[in-house]
Amino acid sequence: MGRRAKNTIDVEPMTPAIPGQDFEHPYPELSQEDIQAQGERDLLNQLLGQAQMADAFGKFSRTVRTSKLAFIKENKLYRHLKGNKTPHGAEFSGTWEGFCELLGSSVDQVDRDITNLRTFGEEALESMSRMGIGYRELRQFRKLPEDSKTALIEVAKQGDKESLLDLAEELIARQNDEKEQLAKQLADTEADLEASRKRAADLKSSRDELEDKLHEERFKPITDNELAERTRLEATSISSKIARELMGALQGAFAELEKDTADRGVDHSSLWRASFAKSAVSLTISSRAFPSLTWWQK
Repeated sequence: MGRRAKNTIDVEPMTPAIPGQDFEHPYPELSQEDIQAQGERDLLNQLLGQAQMADAFGKFSRTVRTSKLAFIKENKLYRHLKGNKTPHGAEFSGTWEGFCELLGSSVDQVDRDITNLRTFGEEALESMSRMGIGYRELRQFRKLPEDSKTALIEVAKQGDKESLLDLAEELIARQNDEKEQLAKQLADTEADLEASRKRAADLKSSRDELEDKLHEERFKPITDNELAERTRLEATSISSKIARELMGALQGAFAELEKDTADRGVDHSSLWRASFAKSAVSLTISSRAFPSLTWWQK
C-alpha cells in the first residue's frame, strides 16, 4: 500500500542563489511573526504527517501528542489549514472538529486528553499513562478537591503505582464520606425548612380562624340579657375607677389633716364627718336620679 500524501501548507520558495553573487543578494529578512507562523505551519504538517501514518503513530507518546494538540487548539492554528485538501479529496473546513478527524481521533477524546493534561500536568500524566491508569480512573481523580489532586500528582511523579492507587482509594473514600455528610445535612436542613413551613401554615390557619370568629362575634345580634350584662360590667368598671380615684384623693387629704392634728393639736374630726356626709349625699342624689340602681345600698 502506498503512503498517503501529507497535507502541507505551501510556502513561497526563496530566490535561488546565483554563484559568485551570493554576497550581493542578501537573504530576505523574516520578521518574528513570519518565523512564528512558519514554525506553526511546520508543527501542523509534522503532526498531520505522523498522525496519518499508522506505523508512525507510536512515535508520539500520548502526553507529548496531547501537549502539541493543546497548543494548536489554544492558538487556533488549525485554521491555517482551511481550504487544504483532506486525504479523501475534500476541502478542510478549518474547524477544530475537522482537524481532529484528520488525526483519526474524535473531538471528545482529544478534548478529554487535553483536560487531563491541564489538570495533572505533563509529567504526572505521562507517569500515570505508563502505569496504565485509564480514563475512568483519571475522571475520578479530576473530581477530587484541589488539595487531593495536588497530593495525587506528587505521588504520580514518583512512579509508584501501588502508592498512587492506595492514596487515590483513600482520597476517594474520604470524598464520598464528605458527600454523604453533606447530603445528610442537606436533607436535615430541608426537613427543618419543611417543618417551619408547616408551622407557619398552621399559624396562618389558626389566625384566619380566629379572625373569622371575631368577625362573627362583632356582627352577631346581641340579646337583651347580654346587653344588660355588658352595661353592668361597664358601669362597674367606671364606678371602680371613680372609687379608686376618690379614695386616693381623700387619703392624701386626710393624711395632711392627721399630720396637722398631730403637729398643732387641731381637731379636724368635724371636717372628716362633713366629707363622709357629702359623699353619702352624692350617692343619695345618684340613687334618686337612677332609682333602679339600688345595688350599692345592699
